[in-house]
Amino acid sequence: MWSQCDLIVMSSQNAPISDVDFATSIEASLAPRGLKILVHEKFQDQLRNKGFGELENSEYILQPYEALYLLHTKRLILYSKGGNNIDFDSLIAMTLKHDKDILTRFLIYRDLRSRGYVAKEGFGFGVDFRVYERGEFEQKPAKYVLFGINEGSDIQASVFAKAIEEIGTMGKLAVVAVIERRGEIIYYKVTRLRFVGNNKSGPNQVPFFATKS
Repeated sequence: MWSQCDLIVMSSQNAPISDVDFATSIEASLAPRGLKILVHEKFQDQLRNKGFGELENSEYILQPYEALYLLHTKRLILYSKGGNNIDFDSLIAMTLKHDKDILTRFLIYRDLRSRGYVAKEGFGFGVDFRVYERGEFEQKPAKYVLFGINEGSDIQASVFAKAIEEIGTMGKLAVVAVIERRGEIIYYKVTRLRFVGNNKSGPNQVPFFATKS
């Protein structure tokens, strides 16, 4: 079995830090029910201009990984329904109850943001994002669909190949973000994928062991 990818798109070493400064700290509240993070009205334009959050039914919502990033970079003050501050660790603990992949999402989102990329919710391929080329957010459609896996993870070959095919059909470039055991993130732009196995009895569970060469 083998897979073919383009050369590495980028490495997370020595990544530049993007400018996400705001005039004042952003304030948001955790809704009484569910894991909905509501941005206070006077801060919405600042977030929208930098590609954070979405307007949903008259409410401006941050995704948990966006809120985690803003907490991590000290740009967000998040309040509980009782008015207490929610810190980074507390939000991680809350989110893990709903999303076991939140740490993977956060690590990839943080890395993309540190490089100046705007990333938004994906299309349901697992841990995936729509990623806009630098300077093209709100000017052009997302150029990439990126989905993340942890190094050594077992994935079903047919599912992986189908996702690559569907992304290509959308007219977008598929990028795989592999989180190595040391925490480094390596990006691969996938152009073609083929798996060949000797087991003819049924679908194989194929481990994707990404390397730099």
